[in-house]
Amino acid sequence: MDAVSGLLDGPHARGAFLLRSLLSPPWSMRIADEAPLTLVAVLHGSAWVVLADGCTERIGAGDVALVRGPQHYTVADQPSTAPQVTVGPGQLCTPIGPVAMTELGTRAWGNDAGGGTVLLTGTYPQPGAVGERLVRALPPLVVVPADQGTAAVTRLLAAEVAREAPGQEAVLDRLLDVALVSALRVWAARPEARAPGWYVAAGDPVVGPALTLIHDRPAEPWTVASLADAVGVARATLARRFTELVGEPPMGYLTSWRIALATDLLRDRTLTLSGIARRVGYASPFALSAAFKRATGVSPAAHRATLAG
Repeated sequence: MDAVSGLLDGPHARGAFLLRSLLSPPWSMRIADEAPLTLVAVLHGSAWVVLADGCTERIGAGDVALVRGPQHYTVADQPSTAPQVTVGPGQLCTPIGPVAMTELGTRAWGNDAGGGTVLLTGTYPQPGAVGERLVRALPPLVVVPADQGTAAVTRLLAAEVAREAPGQEAVLDRLLDVALVSALRVWAARPEARAPGWYVAAGDPVVGPALTLIHDRPAEPWTVASLADAVGVARATLARRFTELVGEPPMGYLTSWRIALATDLLRDRTLTLSGIARRVGYASPFALSAAFKRATGVSPAAHRATLAG
């Protein structure tokens, strides 16, 4: 697995919230669900996204917006339109004043079934830690201009959102993942995107192979010297170039990758701490626990208990 695939493989929707919004102006929705990551695709019409810090972006037909939580934000027909509803945690909708927002069919909602603006929203309530590493690399708002590949995926997702069929939740989760990865790939490839260091470094002839080895074989007892030997360069060359491009030394990246993997694996309660430790490169559960607590501030057991709660 190449390094970019390793990071983009992180998002795994589990019971994601998906909804079509059918709207006619004036309309405005304050989003306060504090979800870690939300995808908004404009199927028809246009909308404005207004962040809490005042940053405002217009999204048109075919565009996709990625909004990083937990900040609150507004989606509206115009930036000046006052919010008419608040969407809180658990997607609980609270009207603000006399506003007629209602259910309009299967996973559909809005103020006009024939409205000229149709939005498709997919919300990740709890991305795994590998996905969180990717989310942290994003700016608060990413707007991906209309792209043929992304549009094809969002059209398919929109068609499935309107259906009810056996296994529909699993189908929708996977399609949301594909839509997100497609949008991220388009965004990161743009020069002005300021993509994270690991994305840029993946194409480097020295650092790219080293990242791939770390992602493919995290349990290996890697050192800077052994990584350098594996990619055929001097130890000093790898250390310097890796740090310049990725923004952290090879061993620091390896540790953070192992902890991210372990955090994600802790969601599976059938896995023992010993088993997780072996899979991510620690000789014992005690070694993993010490590294995990240094990195996150809590023990693996405490983190797993939080997930269960």
